[in-house]
Amino acid sequence: MISPVIFVTGAGKGIGEACVKDLIRRSGTNLGFKPRLYLTSRTQADLNRLAADARGAGVDVGVLAADLGDAPTRAFEGCLKQFGRVDVCLHSAGVGVFKNFLELTREDVAFTMKTNVEASFLLLQAVYKQMRVQKGGMIQWITSVAAEKPFDQSAAYCMSKYAQQGLMEVMRLYGYQDGIRLIEVKPGAVHTPMWGDVPPEMSARMMAASDVAQAMIDAIFIPSRTTIEEITIRPLHGDIQSMD
Repeated sequence: MISPVIFVTGAGKGIGEACVKDLIRRSGTNLGFKPRLYLTSRTQADLNRLAADARGAGVDVGVLAADLGDAPTRAFEGCLKQFGRVDVCLHSAGVGVFKNFLELTREDVAFTMKTNVEASFLLLQAVYKQMRVQKGGMIQWITSVAAEKPFDQSAAYCMSKYAQQGLMEVMRLYGYQDGIRLIEVKPGAVHTPMWGDVPPEMSARMMAASDVAQAMIDAIFIPSRTTIEEITIRPLHGDIQSMD
């Protein structure tokens, strides 16, 4: 892919932002790689900043501020309107409520599942349908090591991530038939705004968002005859159990 259209959700912060910055940095390298970007997140100011960086590097970019939970496919529709296709989807948007299992409320569970499961399902269904028409594409979905490992302050979050992993495994069955590559990205603890304030001794053990982004963008360049099914990336000294 020399000039792929790359659609990034959760682009304003964390791993999504790091992916965008990596794509901008690599533009013009790797045998003329020149991505066209469509970025979405909840905060317009974040998108404006990234769009300015992209245009300054000569990268064609579109943006749309939207809440995935309220409008699952709005930004993707904007991407198709501007570029007419999508070659790579980097789905980074997600939410989390972290507290004791016995203290979680119905509202906490509904908030988590609405974005992480229901809205993500509808978005990725739309993306997959477009890639099927195009006869190819790549979807990378950032789930978490919490999709397979329990954490004591993450009951609702783990539940949503286990559901995401199940959906990815089903989608992959379709991908084998349609030539669409499905990559589940499972990071361990990454120092992003989702964690809030953490003590220095904890942040020193955590990964940077750019660590995960580097692996994700590298995966875009694998030969077309191959696929990576899962990227699991953890801090060197192991998982961090609690978000307290």
